[in-house]
Amino acid sequence: MNVVNFASAMKGGGPEPGAPPSTLQETGLHPDMLAQLLLKTLVAGEASGTQLADRLRLPFSVLDALVQHARVEKLVEVRGASGAGNAGYRYALTDLGRDRAMQFLDINRYVGPAPVPLGQYNAYVRACMAARPWVDRATLSTGFDGLIVNDAMHDLLGPAVNSGKSLFLYGAPGNGKTVIAQGIGRALGTEMYVPYAMDVDGQTITMFDPVNHEPGMMTDGGSSIIAAAAHDRRWEKIRRPVIVVGGELTLEMLDLTFNPIAKFYEAPIQLKANGGVFVVDDFGRQRIPPRDLLNRWIVPLESRVDYLTLHTGRKFETPFNVFIIFATNLKPESLADEAFLRRIPYKIRAKNPTLEEYARIFELNCRKRNLPFDQAVVDYLQRKYYTPRKLQMRACHPRDLVEQVIDMCRYHGREPAISRELLDAACSSYFLEETDSQGAEA
Repeated sequence: MNVVNFASAMKGGGPEPGAPPSTLQETGLHPDMLAQLLLKTLVAGEASGTQLADRLRLPFSVLDALVQHARVEKLVEVRGASGAGNAGYRYALTDLGRDRAMQFLDINRYVGPAPVPLGQYNAYVRACMAARPWVDRATLSTGFDGLIVNDAMHDLLGPAVNSGKSLFLYGAPGNGKTVIAQGIGRALGTEMYVPYAMDVDGQTITMFDPVNHEPGMMTDGGSSIIAAAAHDRRWEKIRRPVIVVGGELTLEMLDLTFNPIAKFYEAPIQLKANGGVFVVDDFGRQRIPPRDLLNRWIVPLESRVDYLTLHTGRKFETPFNVFIIFATNLKPESLADEAFLRRIPYKIRAKNPTLEEYARIFELNCRKRNLPFDQAVVDYLQRKYYTPRKLQMRACHPRDLVEQVIDMCRYHGREPAISRELLDAACSSYFLEETDSQGAEA
């Protein structure tokens, strides 16, 4: 197994994977598994040794022995040369090799970068947990650029983020709970690594998800015959993940997903969020009872370890390095009992904005859309709508009203501008007519 010295790999952003493996043993994988992956890769067509190394993300010096053994077994043949040495030969499957590759595809259809063994993945995640950077107000504020978040909220969020555990963010709808949760993820800011796939007892679990993982800045140009990669290329550098799920969340999404046709697994959503932020938005509005969802989190939140089960019945553990944010506009005590709430040490309420904050939010939204701002607009809204109709100010109101005004200007072919007439029209379609329709803040 490849010995990874994470401590010596620190470069500001956190631990890095170790150097590329130099032998089959250092990959941490069984040679038969790599031999099968090699043949399955060649099903797509001939490839040079360098191209095979790039597709499997392993040095060709590691694959060379497997390629030569496949040639001896008459599974692979040389079709020509495009460079020097064995790495420059163009390899293709023989008829026997293609039959063998198809048998391997019937067992497991995964084709791609060689997996990382579970032990190496767990060691990396634990190193990340040990090296997790603390945030201060200046660092936290970088996640809220372009937003109006008061100092009191910063001071509540900062310690919660530094705890690295979990946060219950609650309050009336429209006060920016989701935006705050995403801002926390941006504030963490640093980059990390995730393997393309992971191997557990010969079973392949895909980890890298281009939908939820944003590639980070590359610090090296990969590898070639002349220059080797600086780190194990089976790992992809990504920005720290911020994954948001809402009402679509189910218990099945929190377990390994086995594809009976492809015959390999996809990592559950919280495993993809490892090292980052996992936001359960609109908590309490999922199709499953909140109690069932919360029970799934009790052990990971308490022990910082998550347990997953293969379809073979094999159970294994992974470090749980996820900052979970439960965002809801429902009362927390109606969603969870005291025993569970105790496991969420930070419970922060997203309050309604003050009149001053409301004005700053309105000004910010006007500036984003190149509209002039006048404080008289906010005073007019307060005097004509909020006070007499006992409406609660919400952080989303300025954005929504400004957008409605722009929509109406475009419809009438006018240059976008805010006027009392247009504000009245926007308010008439935005606010419900009934008195106290929005209710008082709980």
